[in-house]
Amino acid sequence: MVYTRRDVSTLTRSDRRRFVNALLELKRRGEYDEFVRMHIEYYVPDGETGLRAAHMAPSFLPWHRKFLLDLEGALRRVDDSVSVPYWDWTRNASATAVPWTGDLLGGTGRASDRQVMTGPFAYRNGKWTIKAGVTDTRYLTRDLGRSAKPITLPTAKDVSAALADPVYDTAPWNSTSTKGFRNKVEGWGPGRPPASWRNHNRVHRWVGGHMVGGASVNDPVFWLHHAFIDLLWSRWQRRHPGARYLPDKPPAQGDAQHGRVVARQESLPPWDVTPRELEDHSRFYRYA
Repeated sequence: MVYTRRDVSTLTRSDRRRFVNALLELKRRGEYDEFVRMHIEYYVPDGETGLRAAHMAPSFLPWHRKFLLDLEGALRRVDDSVSVPYWDWTRNASATAVPWTGDLLGGTGRASDRQVMTGPFAYRNGKWTIKAGVTDTRYLTRDLGRSAKPITLPTAKDVSAALADPVYDTAPWNSTSTKGFRNKVEGWGPGRPPASWRNHNRVHRWVGGHMVGGASVNDPVFWLHHAFIDLLWSRWQRRHPGARYLPDKPPAQGDAQHGRVVARQESLPPWDVTPRELEDHSRFYRYA
């Protein structure tokens, strides 16, 4: 059955409660931490060797689409009324707006250690202990807006600049690609941080805490953020009909990216599914 993903700001009180409760149940069962471990495993920067499937590569968008679908499937096995809402950070751009409310994700971390103290995912409630991460921290952390060195969230203008590019991706198929929608929305820009952080990347930095790095899935906002990135891919496809995932064929032997990126009809690890099969989401869900 095709279901609907909605803007998080339109959720009713009951919708919020059901979404939160489904996440907490996955956490209680131990299923949620498996998603965290998977993202850590596939968070491979282009400065390392080997295949890049999840980041700094053309498959950034289909990989996270499949990742979201798997999480959503798990949530819906708990409560089939639940889907992942999207957070439009160009509109809800303050640290007190949705989704940072006490009945949804809670707010920023306290000044001393960035520990989240409000909302259902606060460590002190006993239902959200960090068990899979890159540090030993047991509590969820955030630093909304980067208090010491403030930055702003991406704007509608930033998104429009990415959506305007008619090509999906270009060589060298990594974080240095200067053209192509994928890298512009993933957000690897020229120059030095924070100016080089664009769109997707800038949001991770703005949230801070656990959202910075491979263990970012520990913060449930990860899913709302990536649902919006997925929606932007859908909007790009509608704006550029006929444009499709690139590269269509694997980089040739001798190319620096040979064996390092996934072509359109190659299997996308860890699943037996290709980017081509994930280009159309309409058989799974729609966006309101």
